[in-house]
Amino acid sequence: MVDPVVPPFVPVLLAAVLLPFVGRKLGHALGLLATAAVVPYVWLVPEGAFLPAQLFGFDAILFNVDPFSRLMGLIFGFIGAVAVLYSWASEADAPQTAFALGYVGTSLGAVFGGDWLTLIFFWELMAVTSTALVWYYGGRAVRSGFRYAIYHGIGGTLLLGAIVWHYVEVGSFLFTASPDGLTGAVAPLLAAVGIGVNVGFVGLHTWLPDTYPAPHFAASVYLCVFTTKTGVYGMYRAFPNGEIAIAYMGGLMAVFGASMALLQSDMRRLLSYHIQSQVGYMIAGVGLGGALATAGAFGHVFNHILYKSLLFMTVGVVIYRTGKEDLDDLGGLARKMPITAITFFVAALSIAGFPGFNGFVSKGMVIVAAHHKHLDVLWYLLLAGGVGTFLSFIKLGYYVFIEGEYDGMVKDANVGQSAAMIAVAALCVVYGLYPPALYALLPGSFSYTAFTPSHLAEGFILAAAGIVGFVVLKTPLHKIGLAPDLDRLYNPSVFYGTRGFVVGVTELYAAVDRAVVGLAQQTVHAVEHPDEVAGRLRGSDRVDIRAGFGTSILLVVVALTLALVLVL
Repeated sequence: MVDPVVPPFVPVLLAAVLLPFVGRKLGHALGLLATAAVVPYVWLVPEGAFLPAQLFGFDAILFNVDPFSRLMGLIFGFIGAVAVLYSWASEADAPQTAFALGYVGTSLGAVFGGDWLTLIFFWELMAVTSTALVWYYGGRAVRSGFRYAIYHGIGGTLLLGAIVWHYVEVGSFLFTASPDGLTGAVAPLLAAVGIGVNVGFVGLHTWLPDTYPAPHFAASVYLCVFTTKTGVYGMYRAFPNGEIAIAYMGGLMAVFGASMALLQSDMRRLLSYHIQSQVGYMIAGVGLGGALATAGAFGHVFNHILYKSLLFMTVGVVIYRTGKEDLDDLGGLARKMPITAITFFVAALSIAGFPGFNGFVSKGMVIVAAHHKHLDVLWYLLLAGGVGTFLSFIKLGYYVFIEGEYDGMVKDANVGQSAAMIAVAALCVVYGLYPPALYALLPGSFSYTAFTPSHLAEGFILAAAGIVGFVVLKTPLHKIGLAPDLDRLYNPSVFYGTRGFVVGVTELYAAVDRAVVGLAQQTVHAVEHPDEVAGRLRGSDRVDIRAGFGTSILLVVVALTLALVLVL
């Protein structure tokens, strides 16, 4: 064991600050070292709350180690190091990787905080750093990043409201003050919606496929990891005992994301929808509660980070070598890019939950937990999401690597890219073939056997259903380009609604201003020309309202009398 001296986010953020000033090669080496060092550090630190501090005048814990934060730290540190290596090999410049390391560091700060105030502080910084990572690329990424920032600003504000409401209830921000998560009637609801933005609840998800295909392909490797998985962690902290409504939302996410992915021809957009789908299994596990479901949820967090980052890396190599992102512009690349193709199919089989790959283990844990609780509707939703996943990745792999022939000379992944992809692919296989290695990392005490006849049969049946479905739907699916999502409705609605509101308020202000100015002008005119006003009131041009000496004295006496009465 080691004594915790600094939280793991400190060296990562320090590397982010230094990277633009020390040169691209040295800077990436520094970033690789800082992120890789997180893995042994958080593995050796004993459980407990370290580094108590005052944050904005309230008690806070800057470094809290328990089985959940340790798991998140291990995978965040490992994949952060892999992503830095991949970024360097993919010619990402120093400022981009600096923004990415800022994103990694703030995510580590969020998952290692021991209180809600520290979590929301880094949660919002995570939104800022990820937005900067998207914006840095320029072009269409600027508009996507703007919408991304709006979504996460709203989500973070709702979560902050939940945390404040919770503080009023329990009088502390510390997690230990309420082992049952957020309390009261309002805080859990605000938190569910606020965190729901980060994890991609159906209806709150469109920022995800809109943003992740927009920046540099190496930036997408970071983006696919940290925001949604930190959201799953936050959801567990808010609902440690589960919440059935959230579990059913997870089932809907699994089906909706897989269905929308089927309709995409842009590779990164397809992968982005599958983030929503796979996070649905994690959210279902958190919502179900209990040892097995919770362990399955976090096991799927761990596994998903591995295979999803690998999918984005393989697709990134295709973009890097061909400059193409649409399935219609590619084909037959397995013969020209064997390393990329092999690692892609490892990741595809992993995300689809095929036996022998890591997704089969963790996804099965959540599905079995739903079955044990006799939640048949949720169970069928999760199975349907599995069929959709097989369909999507058969489609993606077929049109990119098997069918057709790409026109042009292409090379396979370079040495750095290959090293990053092979390392992650190896872990996908290791954790798939030897599940106890994964179980040892998971929180809680649970009983689960992955390779039972029924589980194996389920995996093979889902695969067969996916193959048959692809054969049947191959032609119509290939004809679909960019399928519209809900943002086609509410992006224009919000834009024109906001513009109408602003115009309405502006015009109302102008009307009130004109009325006030007109009244003031009329008042001034009446004071300066009282005879004309009196004349108009009597229906004549002018009335002489000048008073004589005696009348003036009378008016003054009356005014003084009224003043004395009011004073006394």
